[in-house]
Amino acid sequence: MKKEEESLQSSTKSTMVVSSMTMISRLLGFVRVAVISAIFGAGQVADVINLTFNIPNNLRKLLAEGALSSAFIPVLSESIVKDETGNESRKIVRSIMAFQLIILIPLCILAILFAKPLINIFLAEFTEVWQVNLSVNLFRWFINYLILISISAVLMGVINSHHRFFIPSITPVLFSVFVISSILIFSPLIGPYAMVLGVLLGGVAQILFQTPSYLRLGYDYRLNFHFSDPVFKRILKQWLPVVASSSVFTITQVVAYRFSSGLEEGSTSALSNAIVFWQLPMGIFSASITTVLFPKMSRQSALDDFDGLRESIQYGVRFLLVFLIPSAVFLILFGEHTIELALQRGEFTAENTNMTAHVLITYSLGLFSVGLFNFLQRFFYSFKNYRIPFYVSLFTGCFDIILSLILKETSLRVSGLAAANTIAFSTGALLFFILMLKKLKKVEWAKIIITLGKVLLSSSIGFVVLYFFKELSYQSWSAFSFWFKLLIYTGGTLIYCLTVLFLYKVFKIEMLDFLLKRGKRK
Repeated sequence: MKKEEESLQSSTKSTMVVSSMTMISRLLGFVRVAVISAIFGAGQVADVINLTFNIPNNLRKLLAEGALSSAFIPVLSESIVKDETGNESRKIVRSIMAFQLIILIPLCILAILFAKPLINIFLAEFTEVWQVNLSVNLFRWFINYLILISISAVLMGVINSHHRFFIPSITPVLFSVFVISSILIFSPLIGPYAMVLGVLLGGVAQILFQTPSYLRLGYDYRLNFHFSDPVFKRILKQWLPVVASSSVFTITQVVAYRFSSGLEEGSTSALSNAIVFWQLPMGIFSASITTVLFPKMSRQSALDDFDGLRESIQYGVRFLLVFLIPSAVFLILFGEHTIELALQRGEFTAENTNMTAHVLITYSLGLFSVGLFNFLQRFFYSFKNYRIPFYVSLFTGCFDIILSLILKETSLRVSGLAAANTIAFSTGALLFFILMLKKLKKVEWAKIIITLGKVLLSSSIGFVVLYFFKELSYQSWSAFSFWFKLLIYTGGTLIYCLTVLFLYKVFKIEMLDFLLKRGKRK
């Protein structure tokens, strides 16, 4: 029992480290957008920079971090467990590195050569000649980031597979720091190309920063071009369905944006901005617990440690309950204030804030469901089962599109697209949960139900406290200055967080308890 508690404490510590770094990275992402807007204006030049960078930034999710790690980590974890010499692990990593370079270098060369037709396809909204030309020139530099982030993703996957999370969790922060600094320092000299310089330097810095840890674990940068190895073939075979699964959701997002463009003016911006705020807790908590527990579940799967897997599953589900439900409550109540303070200035009116807030509220209802969906998807990946995630993802994506077609025509309008996403992912998460139970036969329901009860009670009391705080300030809110609104908003946020944390302490929520015990030992 002591060993189990120590394992959970270690998972909690690692998850909170990753969460903290992710939060800093996400906040720096907002700073980066603000700096780009401040330096280049919130108009066309900033749009060209952001939209052009989004192309390689989205490709990395398919070709690097998300899809690759999901196929790569389970096999690497298994080799770490079964081959203590590390020879097999090193061979796998060398093959992955070589394969990526063989694929990505020609891809980048072709993208550079055919940049203009690609920009005309991906960014057809650019109608002015100068916009197209600037986007083409920026793209030819930005696309090289794909090679750098792919190498960095391999290093990150290797280090995480050895249950070391601190160094990899800092690398996104490092990237944002380089981009922001470069824009501030070099934009007077080279204009929009300061963003290019920051992106490429940030990509190199991510690799260099992780290299000492990577080398200390016994790995190197030698390449293995013998792709006939059965282990490598298995990784490649697994990578393709993961890319397909990821593509399903990329398509649904594109479809949602396309649907929103046919609705009232401002609908697309409302959808896009709501997703930005919704992704903040999703990235901080959901992605963090997945980052920590995915390599652990992969090792447990390799060892046929079903008791350990049950423990990891129930702990992951409870962690998501503990952090995502209070986050959803906060976004539902204080989302409108958050959007107003962050965006409502210039051409962004109170009407835009109201529309975005309604979309954010609807998305927030599915915050836990999406987090659970992503976590349970990794559970199947840890077993190297990629068929079930693909079919569930395909079903969820199709269901999302069908519901979107129906709900956007109701009084919900653009909020109907968010409602479709919430309903579809909740259904998908339920399917994953049922299939997970068939695999594990049983889970510790008592722990999950007890944690759920404590979280719901704590969040309900927090909801009442925040609701009355909001009502007290609401009557005079519009008359307040920006800084006084920010002060009230900060006060309400602190009161809500402290209320929930105090109740978690009273109810002895395990995750908080582990952190407090560790703090006392220090």
